[in-house]
Amino acid sequence: MKRVIAVYDIDPFYADRFAKVANQREAVPFTIIAFTTIEKLKAYMEGNAVEILLVDRTAVDLVQDLPAKQILTLSDGEVVPVDDELSSIYKYQSADGILREVMACYQVTPGSDMVPVGTPSRLIGVYSPVNRCFKTTFCLTMGQLLSKEQKVLYLNLEDCSVLGKLMPDSFKGDLSDAFYYFQQDLYNWVKIATMVYTWGTLDYIAPARYPEDLARMSSGQVAEFLECVAGEGVYDTIIVDIGQYGRLAADILDVCHTIYMPVREDCISGLKVETFQDYLEASGRKKLLERIQKIKLPNPGSLSSRDNYLDQLMWGELADYVRQLLRGKPEWSRF
Repeated sequence: MKRVIAVYDIDPFYADRFAKVANQREAVPFTIIAFTTIEKLKAYMEGNAVEILLVDRTAVDLVQDLPAKQILTLSDGEVVPVDDELSSIYKYQSADGILREVMACYQVTPGSDMVPVGTPSRLIGVYSPVNRCFKTTFCLTMGQLLSKEQKVLYLNLEDCSVLGKLMPDSFKGDLSDAFYYFQQDLYNWVKIATMVYTWGTLDYIAPARYPEDLARMSSGQVAEFLECVAGEGVYDTIIVDIGQYGRLAADILDVCHTIYMPVREDCISGLKVETFQDYLEASGRKKLLERIQKIKLPNPGSLSSRDNYLDQLMWGELADYVRQLLRGKPEWSRF
């Protein structure tokens, strides 16, 4: 069961609008409840636990004695005293921005990790030893299509990803931060959720800022990280766009339920695929070959503009190919 964020603002419409928008965010491991009066808030808290109380700064004195585990204030831009003990969040920003700040301020009690809210996510790995095979374009197209029917998270493990250039957001956190928390044994979904952004209907975590941040994580550690995120049960599907891990990609593919391998028809590309398959057999991972589905992707054509890149993805020959691919899977028969 999700924990509760209670919201009280002197403008009752503000609290109600914020709660409606925030509760639509799949990555948020809380239920947000709006209260229009202090009396209703107090009555609710007499019999229900509240993890975070998000309250208008002018009403702080009215809630100081309430048993919320943590109180955060909403300000309208006034200067907050340096010695103020309560963290303050600017209220007139996007709901996503507020939620990121709330979760960044959230103090997780040691030993009280968030309980997974659903069944573990299906992990889809997309990898190829072949370059220039439209792997990332395929991932983004599949992610956008799947996310119209499911809750989907996209993770890009490339060491030089273009994702940061394509997405409209300014990132306050990315995979570099997520991997740091994981390596320091500070992983919890509340922290990771502050790094989740949305593009169209697809959720994603921005790629690592520097290749060195990926290099510090062994392929085995990346696999463990993916299992942790999947185990949260927040998403139905997690698409993992696996970058330049070479043969070490096998460690990551091992934890994926479905594996797509884009290939090309030229001789050198074919030999690269054969070399990777030989490695899997020699390293005792022959069974992994049974989960790999090789796909020959149609050329997506000229996707020349970053401004309407998403629209271009959805209406090309590649999108039609991905729709047909998804229709062939019983679990995705709605496509």
